[in-house]
Amino acid sequence: MTTAALTPAASDGPATAPVEKGLKPNALGLISNIVIGVASTAPAYSLAATLGLIAGAVGLLSPTIVVLAFVPMLLVSIGYSELNKADPDCGTTFTWATRAFGPWAGWLGGWAIVASDILVMASLAQVTGQYGFLLFGAHGIGDNPTSEWVLLVGVLFIALLTYACYRGIELSARIQRALLSVEVVALVLFAVVAFVRIATGHAPPTHISPGWAWFNPFHGASFSAVVGGLLLMLFIYWGWDTSVSINEETKDRTRNPGLAAIISTVLLLVIYFIVTFAAQSYAGVGTKGAGLANPDNYSNIFSGLGTLVFGTAWYGTVAIKLLILMVITSAAASTQTTILPTARTTLSMAVYKSIPDAFGRVHRKYLTPTVSTVTMGAASIVLYIAFNHLAGGYLIPDAVTAIGIFIAFYYGLTGFACAWYYRKVLRRSARDLWMKGILPVLGGAMLYFAMIWSAWQDWNYDNVQAQSYTHWRLPFAPHSDVGGVLLIALASTAVGVVAMLVWRFARPAFFQGRTLNRTTPTLVPEEGGVPLAPVADGPSGGPGPGADGAAGELWAPGDGPTGRRTSA
Repeated sequence: MTTAALTPAASDGPATAPVEKGLKPNALGLISNIVIGVASTAPAYSLAATLGLIAGAVGLLSPTIVVLAFVPMLLVSIGYSELNKADPDCGTTFTWATRAFGPWAGWLGGWAIVASDILVMASLAQVTGQYGFLLFGAHGIGDNPTSEWVLLVGVLFIALLTYACYRGIELSARIQRALLSVEVVALVLFAVVAFVRIATGHAPPTHISPGWAWFNPFHGASFSAVVGGLLLMLFIYWGWDTSVSINEETKDRTRNPGLAAIISTVLLLVIYFIVTFAAQSYAGVGTKGAGLANPDNYSNIFSGLGTLVFGTAWYGTVAIKLLILMVITSAAASTQTTILPTARTTLSMAVYKSIPDAFGRVHRKYLTPTVSTVTMGAASIVLYIAFNHLAGGYLIPDAVTAIGIFIAFYYGLTGFACAWYYRKVLRRSARDLWMKGILPVLGGAMLYFAMIWSAWQDWNYDNVQAQSYTHWRLPFAPHSDVGGVLLIALASTAVGVVAMLVWRFARPAFFQGRTLNRTTPTLVPEEGGVPLAPVADGPSGGPGPGADGAAGELWAPGDGPTGRRTSA
């Protein structure tokens, strides 16, 4: 086992001699990293699954919500970039929050990543199954999201993409390039044709002309509706952090992953704004006909608008098929890139002894996390089957909204961790103050406000602003209805807390700060797909020599990458 140094916040330098946790080093360049970052958000799938919900919540303000939600995403991505420069660990939020705030906060941050990734898989699989049948004209099956045939295709889809992730990061990157190309071409084509039809007077009766009211958040929708729309929009932006979670497999790992994350958020803003503006102008936000807020179109936005935008001529039919294929490839891209960060988060958690060592197994040939990847796929399949058969399948859209709570939690936690990690150098320069402190904290505060407000609205389900499709009546006073979104979030959190407490008493080393703390060297799993070797504990409660007896190296406080080194 090899160890390498990490730079404490006081020195503010990059990690020295970073090593891998058995993953394949330098497998990806900056372009591949950006592609995976953008593809992880699944622009087409995210818009197809969520745009109708957003329009129903905020009406004409959908384009404004796109811009408003971008702000905290950009600010938090800056925090990711700054933390990655000091600690390019694939555990990201888990590792950074542990170093900044301690093991309990770090563990919950890691669990939030895992929970959100598993919850979203049901929606991804369902959309893929539906659009797969629509692609071949089987509307009787494709229009029924809870169909057993849709379920079967969705399960097989998760299994296939799990295998692709198991086979290696380079194969995943090549698949992502192809899938994202189809996706972007189809989205641009949709927006251009929609604008042309509006300009030539061939838009449906529900179309509306753009106006300044579209960009005034104080006009039309209530404050609660705007916050609810923001939480939904967080889901659409979510995923760019995959660029950072594959940092140990990226060239120039202290620079490229963080840069790719920032670039990804900007590209997503451009894509989402153009498509949302085009769709709203063309279809309107009404609850009838082609309107985006029509409940019949919620889970099928592009399929419904495709025929209207492209027409029924042969070239229109081809374009409609391309649009449907776009959603399928988008969901495929997102499924694959959802498995990637979850497997790497649990790999890192296993390396630092916060979960069972088996999750740290790495394949001898493919150099990918084996148990972590397979477990992620299996858990997703089980949850999808359960959600599909409970509450008429409406738990799936509620799970999508619940994901926003977890996203806000761990993105916000990362923003706060950045400022606290670098707190001793914030006054060194204006750049340090803003990039390492003010901006990440501001982004985190915005996300936490949205998270808390949305949770309160859903607790008070009798309030018309609640975002849930399902609800549960409290068997005790005040006997009110609690929305399904909050229930899913609370249940998922409870599972994580129970698992954390069980592991705390079974293997307390991590929770005592003996396997990961502010100055812990990076731990690397043994190669060859075998479990991690035991971590030797140092006399002061910190990590001792690795399994091979080699002492780790630590930067002396205040030293940069050219400063002196001290032996651990």
